[in-house]
Amino acid sequence: MLLAVGYQHRSEGERFSSLVLSYPEVGEVYFPWVEEPSGRPALGYNEGDEVDVVREVLREELKAVRSGGRSLDLILNANCYGEAAMSRELERRVISIVEELDSWGCRPDIITAASPFVAHCAKRHFPEIETRASVNMKLTTIQAMNYLTPWFDSFYIGRDVQRNLDTLKAFSGWARDNGRKLGLLANSGCLRNCPWQTYHDNLIAHSSAALNHQPADDFNPHLCWTMYADRANLPEILKATWIRPEDLDEYAPYVDVVKLATRQHSMPRLVVDAYVSRSYDGNLLDLFEPGYTPAFVGHGIMLENSRFPSDWASKSGHCLRECTGCGYCGKVFDMIARTY
Repeated sequence: MLLAVGYQHRSEGERFSSLVLSYPEVGEVYFPWVEEPSGRPALGYNEGDEVDVVREVLREELKAVRSGGRSLDLILNANCYGEAAMSRELERRVISIVEELDSWGCRPDIITAASPFVAHCAKRHFPEIETRASVNMKLTTIQAMNYLTPWFDSFYIGRDVQRNLDTLKAFSGWARDNGRKLGLLANSGCLRNCPWQTYHDNLIAHSSAALNHQPADDFNPHLCWTMYADRANLPEILKATWIRPEDLDEYAPYVDVVKLATRQHSMPRLVVDAYVSRSYDGNLLDLFEPGYTPAFVGHGIMLENSRFPSDWASKSGHCLRECTGCGYCGKVFDMIARTY
């Protein structure tokens, strides 16, 4: 099992490549292309540097990562490409991005996509590059993965089902029987079964163009932040999709890669160190992306990771995912919550 971390642009301070190369356990770096839509706001869109600077830093960082023997995963995983979604224009963009990376000596080893058309283009023009189904495809059944085998070599299991060990074991068995790889995203802070995810992912894909429109000031596009404004909803965080660093070895036998969300995290080294060491003594919320520390601090609460009960891994790893009102998460929340 390898760890995959998301590239973060830095114009000053420690370079991201230095962080990556500090950990032999990190085998992959996933990164977007400059100003290209993806599952997060486009690289260069709100970085504070000129696009040419962002591009040059990316080039230097990828070359350092490649020199360090790590694999490169180009993420073209926007959930929406608008009217260009099956166009020759988009196909040419995919080709040109890979060719430019190749000219840098950084030809990607993997292309991760949420669009079946982007995967089709990658397979057609670069069959030697591994194609990976993005976590944004919400693959929650083996049947869905089976449908995608002509286009994808590896898959991220849908977050909404990944915590259940029996489900993960079944997905893993299918993947290995069919010569495919399986991965999971360990530290997503998103709500499980979030009904706004598609809406929000589409909004992110168009975040640059959205600047041309005046936003409504009476609507929050983040359901999670809206919910956590109400103290009564705080225990929902324990029903989400993340896996604690301490519990990762329970899941490791079933996956080839564990993805860590670090592209926008304010403390990416803290995240990587926690999952490498399988331990974190601090506020659990600090590990997530998106993180909700400010929302919980507003209620005077932090979640002490060291206070989890010994049966958490077993209970959460065999939860049936549809909350039946057993009350377990509420009890655990009371155990780990600490007031300021």
